[in-house]
Amino acid sequence: MDVVRSGAPRRAPRLSPEVSAPLQRDRILLGDCVAALEKLPAHCIDLVFADPPYNLQLQNDLRRPDDSKVDAVDDDWDQFASFSAYDDFTRAWLAACRRVMKPNAAIWVIGSYHNIFRVGTILQDLGFWILNDVVWRKTNPMPNFRGRRFTNAHETLIWAAREKSSRYTFNYEALKAGNEDVQMRSDWTIPLCTGEERLKDGTGRKLHPTQKPEALLARAILSSSKPGDVVLDPFFGTGTTGAAARRLGRHYIGVERDATYAARAQARCQAVKPLPSPSIAPFVTVREAPRIPFNALLERGLMKAGAKLTDSKGRVDALVRADGTIVLKQGGKDESVGSIHRIGAIAQGLEACNGWTYWHFEDAGRRQPIDSLRAKIRAEMAQF
Repeated sequence: MDVVRSGAPRRAPRLSPEVSAPLQRDRILLGDCVAALEKLPAHCIDLVFADPPYNLQLQNDLRRPDDSKVDAVDDDWDQFASFSAYDDFTRAWLAACRRVMKPNAAIWVIGSYHNIFRVGTILQDLGFWILNDVVWRKTNPMPNFRGRRFTNAHETLIWAAREKSSRYTFNYEALKAGNEDVQMRSDWTIPLCTGEERLKDGTGRKLHPTQKPEALLARAILSSSKPGDVVLDPFFGTGTTGAAARRLGRHYIGVERDATYAARAQARCQAVKPLPSPSIAPFVTVREAPRIPFNALLERGLMKAGAKLTDSKGRVDALVRADGTIVLKQGGKDESVGSIHRIGAIAQGLEACNGWTYWHFEDAGRRQPIDSLRAKIRAEMAQF
């Protein structure tokens, strides 16, 4: 851990010039987040996940109906003299984060009704471009013991790009595929952090009052970053962001004021074993996949000149030529010559056709789309 001893949480950041030294990743900076972030180079962070103080404004002890005390968040770090003081604090750390974010970076900020609306306003004031607000619906929320309000069963995350023109990462296809081919919605149902995942102190009590579930962090990181990216958490706490990032093949930088939290977080992150590379490899969409021409199949011996192609039902025949074109055979005669796409369109009387999925070849008595051969070449290319 690196220690940053100067600074106070409510002062405005001094925007220092860029630092040319290489970025040290997978570490925790101990100290005030604004002062610590000044030590980082500008434009070095790919993604930020921030879980700042919520400014809960608790005035008295929170008690259950049986008069037992609730272990609520009453720590000093959540105490602010006024809304104005909280706004100054929020503006300072968000500006410090924005300086170290790459032009195409994005940020997640989580909060409750106590603070998230103020955070959203300041994000926009500083030039961030809000992409979504996501509702984290808790399956096991704390009841409202006084019975004077609705049970507060959710928290809100704001996802924003550094600026309107940012080309931020969004792994849309991967999220959709993992969600049974349905678009991922902006309401996420995830349980609170409990059981073995919850870090405890020496007396068996929870170490940190607001430890977030790793599943929540994993979804945010998987949705908006790539393997190898650097994820910053300016309020590192017990290191959930770092643990999730490390497990998913990302790097992390955390900032934490409390030495006890930082020490436990460091041990937690170091104990995480990253997942094998194939299990976290980026999801490649059809548009992103490398272009493979049809004649590459002939060059690699996966298809031979003179081979017969058909449609999926075997009703249309075509002959593969040595130059990578195909000949449409109709009525026993060679009719048209052209690419797999053009001839596929002619065969169907259409303007256009995806020849990779239209044309089939016979393999062990079964018709297979020629796209399966293209997939073999792409798989080989991915290994290098």
